[in-house]
Order: sequence, then structure tokens, then C-alpha cells
Amino acid sequence: MVNQGVPPIEKLLQIMQRLRDPDLGCPWDQQQTFETIVPYTIEETYEVADAIARKDMIDIKDELGDLLFQVVFYGQLGAEQQAFTFDDIAQGISDKLVRRHPHVFADSKAKNELELSKQWDAIKAQERANTKKDTDESVLANLPSGLTPLLKAYKIQKQCAKVGFDWPILEPVVEKVHEEIQEVLQEVQADNPNQEAIEEEVGDLLFSVVNLARHLNVNAESALIKANNKFEQRFRQVEIILKNHESSIHSAGLDEMEAAWQQVKN
Repeated sequence: MVNQGVPPIEKLLQIMQRLRDPDLGCPWDQQQTFETIVPYTIEETYEVADAIARKDMIDIKDELGDLLFQVVFYGQLGAEQQAFTFDDIAQGISDKLVRRHPHVFADSKAKNELELSKQWDAIKAQERANTKKDTDESVLANLPSGLTPLLKAYKIQKQCAKVGFDWPILEPVVEKVHEEIQEVLQEVQADNPNQEAIEEEVGDLLFSVVNLARHLNVNAESALIKANNKFEQRFRQVEIILKNHESSIHSAGLDEMEAAWQQVKN
């Protein structure tokens, strides 16, 4: 039974234990492993981001609960394998935050954001040295392999910028985007277009656009989420307009759809 009089986090942990109980638990939850719930963790993370983009506080609270449940699930799996518990997870991140913020919890002082960034990187490097897990001394060492492509591009560019491999002004960044567009078109318009070459050039273009976003202090991931939502909302309005004109998205021509699109935009 779940004890109703305990603090919320303890109640959640008890529910998770019950769901995983070999005899009384849920068959679906019983079957899950670290590997099988990863896609759900990623999905829940994006649902949090979507709720935040929509500024829906009720949904933000609900989606954060779903995301917290993912962490609790991992904690339960770790406990079953006698590897770690939820408390170990909480203790670990608490220790890490204190360790990485000596300017808050110790006597170290950082005057500005640049000094904070250097201090943070130095502490992380020392942590890697202490664990002896990593012999890769590259600036790009320890980039998580599971990052989304947009986020990984940003992380790569940010790390390189820390050592000065970056344009100091916006103009060459914009020029690079135009250059990459032309290189895509050159491959597309070639006498014998090579699909692999086209894909490579499109990849370069996307990378350069992420770099432009970074220079403009725009999170490319968040910007694309908002752009997706905006397009979806507009397209649904196009469908409504066509329906009101006794047409449909399946029978309308491109000119008719474009006219409806411009109407929605206006």
C-alpha cells in the first residue's frame, strides 16, 4: 500500500516501487529497462519544452511531473540492480552543484560571466582527472553522444569559441550562411547531382545556421520548436479556411492553399 501521509517525493517513490513489484505491479512497468525508457525520457523533455514555449503553467507543472517520474524510474532500476538509488542521484547532484559553485558556497570569487565559465570548465576538468575516466584532452572531449543534432552543433561551436576559434562579429557568420546556401545549390544544379554531396552541403548549411543563432543569442532548439508550433497553428487555420470555402486540403490546388496561408499570416 502507498502511505498517503508521507511527503510527495516519498509517495512518488513508493508508487514507483509498487509499479515495479514482481507480483503486484504493472506488467508494462515490470518489463522496462534503462534502455527501453530512454525514448520516453526524451519525449517528456520535449513536452516540457513545448509547454514552456506555450507559457502554459498548468501544462508545465504536469509535464515536469512526468519528467520527474522518469528520474524516479531510473532510480528504481538502479536500486534493483544495487547500483544506486534515487537518494544517491539527489545527493550526487547536490554535491556537484556545491562543488561547481565555489563562488556561492566557498570563498572563491568570480567577477564576471567569463571568469565563471573558465572556473566551471576547470572544475569539470579536475573532476575528470580525479575519476581517471578520461584521457581525451581535446576541447571537444566529453560532449554527450546523446545530444540532439542542433544542441550538439551549439555545444561544439561554444567549446571552440572558448579557445578563440570563432568570429568576433556577425558579418562573416551571415556570409557563411549565404556561402553554404550557394554550395547546396551548386550540388543540386550539377549535371549529375550526387545525393550524398547534397546531404553533406545541407548539413553544413544547418551547422552554419546554428552558429548564426548562437551569435544572436538564440537557442536554435527552442527557436525551431516555436517555428514548428507556429507552422502547425497556421496550417490548421488554412485547413479551416478551405473547409469554410467548401474545399479541403486534399483537393485544393497550391494557389488556393497559398492564398489561405497569406490570409492566416495577415
